[in-house]
Parts: sequence; C-alpha cells; structure tokens
Amino acid sequence: MEQPTILIVSDDAEFSHAIAARWQTEREVPAFTLMSGDLCRDLDWSTFDMAVAGALRPEVQATVLKSLAPAPKPALVVCQTAQCAQAARAIHPGLLVLRQHEGWLDALVLVTAEVLRRSDAVMRAQRAEKAAATLEVQAALGRYMLEMRHNLNNALTSVLGNAELLLLDNTLADGVTSQLETVRNMALRMHEILQRFSSLEKELTVVERQSERDGRMKSRAAAL
Repeated sequence: MEQPTILIVSDDAEFSHAIAARWQTEREVPAFTLMSGDLCRDLDWSTFDMAVAGALRPEVQATVLKSLAPAPKPALVVCQTAQCAQAARAIHPGLLVLRQHEGWLDALVLVTAEVLRRSDAVMRAQRAEKAAATLEVQAALGRYMLEMRHNLNNALTSVLGNAELLLLDNTLADGVTSQLETVRNMALRMHEILQRFSSLEKELTVVERQSERDGRMKSRAAAL
C-alpha cells in the first residue's frame, strides 16, 4: 500500500501533535493533513484516505460530525466522554467512535491502521473484479473471432477467387480493373490477419500447456 494520508480535524493543536508523535514510533507512518473544525465543510475526499476528528469546540462538533458521516471513506471520532460517544454512535452510526481514555492513542493507531489496510484490500479487490470483467469480455470476443475465422476465411477465399477470375478478363475498363485489384489486395490482407489468429491460437495453446506442466512440477516438488 502506498503511503496513506490521514486528515486530522481538531481545534486543539495538542490533539493533532499527540497523534502525529505517537505514529512516529510505528514502522509505517502516514502523511497528515490538519484542519480546524470551522473549515470542515465540503471536504474533498480524494485528497486523503481517512479522517480522524477530536478535541472539537462544542459549537462546531455537530457540524463536523455531519460533514464526516456520509463520507465515502472511513472516519473516526475521538470523544472525551461516554455521553458524547453514545450520542455520536446514535446520530451517525456510520462513524467509528473511540472513547478518549487511558491508552487511547495506542487504540487509535491500531484501529486506524487496520481500517486503512481493509480499505486498501477492498479497493484492490474492486480493481481486480473490474479487470476480470474486462478480461472476460475480451476473452468472449476472442473466442468468437476464433470460432468464426473459418467462415470468414471461406468467404474471403470466394471473394479473392472471383476477383482473380475477373482480372483475367482483358475486356474490362481500366477503372474496373483498378477496383478489382483493390478488392483482391484487401482480401489478401484480411486473409493474413486471419492466419495470424490461427498462429496466435497455437501459441496460446503451447503457453497454456507449459503453464500446466510447470504447475504440476511445482506441486510435485512441494509434495516431496
């Protein structure tokens, strides 16, 4: 996973400093973006991977939680009291809520790191599913082309043969002869493309068989 970016929303500089300082003891340290509660409106979620809010002024806390609640990315709220935590969970069930008690910094780092790993895994899975769907469409198209190449080749053979016969007629006008030569040349080009399909199918078959043999050899080696 590339270095993630965490947005810290707080009105207390010590809160942000404590989180950043605690994270310095970890092997992987994210990048941090700091923001006060007054500015937490219409956030651009494409600029960070997760939000952490805490130590907010009472008059802006509701607005901040409302801005973070419908977020497309995870957000964690640190509450100083049990009543604040219960209210945050009740009003915004989509938010992660952490009580600010002894050892809360360790818990915050642990939870945030796990959430970021899970989010990264979900994004990788979504990209893999999208790539697999694209490959499936391309594979279906490729199978169709391979199945139809014989019919296309037969049609091209007929076109090419008739074009060659007509070109033997010396009574044709020069313009007609030129057009027939174009038809013949294009038919030959299409025939070469279809021949390439056949060669590609053979190459893929060889690669597939080699892969199967390698897989069996690795399985036997692992068993031994």
